[in-house]
Amino acid sequence: MTLRRKIALIGPIYPYRGGIAHFSETLYWRLQERLHTVTAITFTRQYPALLFPGKSQNESGPAMRPVPSLRLVDSVNPVTWYRAALQVARWEPDAAVIPYWMPFFAPSLGTIARRLRARGVRILAIVHNAIPHERHMGDKALSRSFLRAAHGCIVMSGEVERDLDMLKVKAQRKLLNHPVYDKFGPVMDGSQARAALGIPDSAPVLLFFGFIRRYKGLDVLLESMPAIRGVLPDVRLVIAGECYEDEARYRSLIEAKGLSPHVVLHMDYIPGSEVRKYFAAADVVVQPYTAATQSGVAQVAFHFEKPLIITSVGGLSEIVGHEEAGLVVPPGEPRALSDAVIRFFRDGLREQLEEGVRRKKRAHSWDSFCEAVEDMI
Repeated sequence: MTLRRKIALIGPIYPYRGGIAHFSETLYWRLQERLHTVTAITFTRQYPALLFPGKSQNESGPAMRPVPSLRLVDSVNPVTWYRAALQVARWEPDAAVIPYWMPFFAPSLGTIARRLRARGVRILAIVHNAIPHERHMGDKALSRSFLRAAHGCIVMSGEVERDLDMLKVKAQRKLLNHPVYDKFGPVMDGSQARAALGIPDSAPVLLFFGFIRRYKGLDVLLESMPAIRGVLPDVRLVIAGECYEDEARYRSLIEAKGLSPHVVLHMDYIPGSEVRKYFAAADVVVQPYTAATQSGVAQVAFHFEKPLIITSVGGLSEIVGHEEAGLVVPPGEPRALSDAVIRFFRDGLREQLEEGVRRKKRAHSWDSFCEAVEDMI
């Protein structure tokens, strides 16, 4: 029988948005359901406005399942780091579970982790990224400083585990499957979703979903579209997500290649209540990334039982598996990407790959993830 524990979960929580917040919120409720007492600690300020590339750091709508949290940590005010550590320590938790994904947060979260560790609290880091996709001077030193404060690290891809080796992090570690995101509601009727997006029922539909950054390879997908359109003249590409760089670059590429009739463009943050509509409308999710560790988008696709076409970077191919839950192509190659998309529709692979997705969905459970957290605590 698992011992009931007092756990401090320290990281982004609603009203902050994005995959790390979604992950932390789901972990909070899953640990609560397993009868642990969990207190969520989040930021008063996550990023200074000048450093944030998007339009807003906050969700645009109400929380789908609100997590009660204490807003204690200002990422750029060291006084709040010490106060937060003291307040958490007074609560006397058995462990602090801290997500790590960006060196910017190493000073704040690392200070809290070291002060709690000095008071006998076990520190467990959930390492989404050890080294960021877009790298800067000092990233390795900052990541090393945080990760060495942890007793244990959970990683969700072999790529991240290799980064820990490179950083010479000696903490106990476990490699686990990234659990499936199931917080976005049940599957929606596909015809209804397509009608809402103005897409014909008969059209082959590709979905590119999530924040748009250079390393995610949207330009490669757009370069592949003329060849796809040549074989699948009714094809539609749905692009759904806020652009974290100059979106004019992508709009110009769409215009230059004559793709406007074939692209459904929603370059804005997609609130949680709307996510299922975009996945319901799609036949296949495309992730043409040029760099990656693991992918929360893939786990949303698994929940909605959608196959993927992904690139062989980081842990993506570990998650999907070529011809298991999708197709894997080399990064940065529009021809290989177009060939895979055409093959998916021409050879009728959807049913076969959907069955593979369902197998992956069963294997990527939150129960297994929480059991590992309990073991490491």
